Amino acid sequence: MRLLAAVACTALLSFMLFTAKIVHAADSVYVGSKVCSECHEEQYSKFKRYAKKANSSHSIKSMASDLTKEEQKECFGCHTTGYGQAGGFRSFEETPELANAGCEVCHGPGSEHVAEGGDTQFIKTTLSIKDCESCHSEERVDAFNFKPMLFGGAH
Repeated sequence: MRLLAAVACTALLSFMLFTAKIVHAADSVYVGSKVCSECHEEQYSKFKRYAKKANSSHSIKSMASDLTKEEQKECFGCHTTGYGQAGGFRSFEETPELANAGCEVCHGPGSEHVAEGGDTQFIKTTLSIKDCESCHSEERVDAFNFKPMLFGGAH
């Protein structure tokens, strides 16, 4: 009987700790790619040098005079980091560190990852092509002729 109680307590404690971390991770907010560069210098350097999305806000700015405010908002969803989400991009003036599609677009908000000393359970480390499709949809690929960088050297 004691063994069964010990196993049940251990299982309950494990479940509570696991779900507490999940809830905690859900509170994570965007920190911007510069913060990522503090620990991931090589990846950040390659990202800035090779990934077009590292300067993706330039597209919005260069087309702004031809777009309505609503059309610009549609562009923000893929060309900035965390637009429309807690702690994400709000405007070029308020959140310039999130003005481009940075690390957290693919890997998720990084505040908990940073706060926990780089604990990888607070960030998405394994990506698939499905992760790219919210922005790199078939419709957009045809319209803008671009390709996901998942296997193409984003970092």
